[in-house]
Amino acid sequence: MTYDQPPALHPADAAFADSLSAQLPQDTIRKTEPRHIEEPRGRWQGSSQFIALPRNTADVATILRACHDARVGVVPLGGGTGLVGGQIAPDGAPLLLSLERMTAIRDIRPSENAMTVEAGAILVDVQEAAQDVQRLFPLSLASQGSARIGGLLSTNAGGINTLRYGNARDLVLGLEAVLPDGQIWHGLKRLRKDNTGYDLRHLLIGAEGTLGVITAASLKLFARPAATGTAFLATPSPTSALQLLGLARDMLGDSVSAFELIHRQGFDFLSETLPDIRQPWDTPPEWSILIELGTGPAIDPARALEDLFAAALEQGLSDDGVIAQSAQQSQAFWDVREHIPEANRRIGAVSSHDISLPLDEIAGFIPQAKAALAKIGDFRINCFGHLGDGNLHFNVFPQRGGRREDHAHLREAIKTCVHDITHALGGSVSAEHGVGRLKTGDLERYGDRAKLSAMRAIKGALDPHGIMNPGAVIPR
Repeated sequence: MTYDQPPALHPADAAFADSLSAQLPQDTIRKTEPRHIEEPRGRWQGSSQFIALPRNTADVATILRACHDARVGVVPLGGGTGLVGGQIAPDGAPLLLSLERMTAIRDIRPSENAMTVEAGAILVDVQEAAQDVQRLFPLSLASQGSARIGGLLSTNAGGINTLRYGNARDLVLGLEAVLPDGQIWHGLKRLRKDNTGYDLRHLLIGAEGTLGVITAASLKLFARPAATGTAFLATPSPTSALQLLGLARDMLGDSVSAFELIHRQGFDFLSETLPDIRQPWDTPPEWSILIELGTGPAIDPARALEDLFAAALEQGLSDDGVIAQSAQQSQAFWDVREHIPEANRRIGAVSSHDISLPLDEIAGFIPQAKAALAKIGDFRINCFGHLGDGNLHFNVFPQRGGRREDHAHLREAIKTCVHDITHALGGSVSAEHGVGRLKTGDLERYGDRAKLSAMRAIKGALDPHGIMNPGAVIPR
C-alpha cells in the first residue's frame, strides 16, 4: 500500500478513550486542555478531545497498538513550540500523545561523552545534566526552556550552534522508539560506528512523528570550552558578513560556535515592542554579526575577538564592535538575539520564512527577494538568522501603523515569491522548523519527485493505516 490513498481514520471519541483507559494505568487518558490544542502563531486550532500521558515506553506501545487496531489517528505533542503546525490536527479528532511524564535522565557517561534521556525531557534540563558532569550538550535555541527532546529530534532542530556541532540528528547515537503497530525498537546503542543495515535512527529523526514515536535517545556530549567569548560586530553588507565568516574561520578555526546575522530592522522592532531589552548599539548599523567562540585553555577568547576585529577593520569588513567583558554581558547579547522572534510576533508578520541557501547565494538572494516583494506591496523585511550554516529567517511585515490582517490576501503570493527564489538558487524552503502542516504544499511544489515517491513508500510500509500524525509532512 502507498500513502496516496490511506484508509479513513476514526476519531478518538469517548468510547475509544474509555476502551483505551481500561488497558492503561489510571489517569493516563485525560480530556485535552486549551494549551494542548493551540500553537504559538495561532494559525491552527486542534480538534482532539483526549490526550494520552504515558509513564513509560510500554504504555506508549499499548497506546499505539490500540490506535493501529482501531484506525485512530495519533498526534505526538512535545513542548508545543513548533512553528509549522506539526503538533496540531485541525480535523479528525485524533488522540494527542504527550511524553511530558517521561523526563528521566536514564544514564550519563562522561567518560564516553554520552547520555541517555527520555523523550519528554526538557532541553534545558538535559543541558544542565551534562553541565553537572563537566560536559556540554550543544543543542541550543530560544525555546529550550520548554522544548522537549522528542520534539526536537522529530523536527531535526537546528539552533545557534549548528555551525560547530551540527543539527539535532548529528547529536544522536541511538534511539528507542515505538512503531505505528506498537512494536518497540530497542536502538539505544552508544556506538559511534554501527553499519548493520538501514539506519532507522536517521529515518525517525526529522520525520515529525509520522513514522513512530521516539521515546528515548542516546545523545552525544562534548568537552566544555575552557572559555567563551561573545561580540557584536558591525558589517556593511551580507557580502562583507560572509567574508567576515571566512576570516573568522581562517583565524579561529573550529572555535567559532555561532555566527548570527542581524539586520537593523530587528533592533528597530525590539525598540518598538520590547524597549527594556538593552541593545549593544546606540544607533544600530545596517547589518550586524553576533559571534561566539568556545576555546581551549591556551586561547583567550576576548583577545582572539580583538584580533579578529582588527583584521576585519583592516580589510573593510567591520568598522565598529562590542566585545562582551563578562558572562553577564555575553548573556545580554544573546538576550537581544533571542528576543527578536518575540518582537516579530508582537509586530505581526504577514508571512514568515525559514529558508536555507548555499552560502555563496545569500548575498544575492537578499536584494533579489526584496526587489521582487516590492512589486507585491510595501513591506518591512526583517532578515536575520544563522549565517554560519546558511539559515535565514526572512520575515515580511506591514509598514509601521499597518496590520498584518490588511495584507492577508497577499500572504500566499509573498510566500511563493520568496520560496521560488530560494528554490531557484538551490536552497530549501524549510531549514530548521520542519514541514508540519504549513509546508506540505511546498514539499509537493519543490520536492524531488523520486524523494517524494520514496517517502510515500516508506510511510505506506511502516504506517499502512496512516495513523501517525495524519496530514503532517505528507498530505493525506
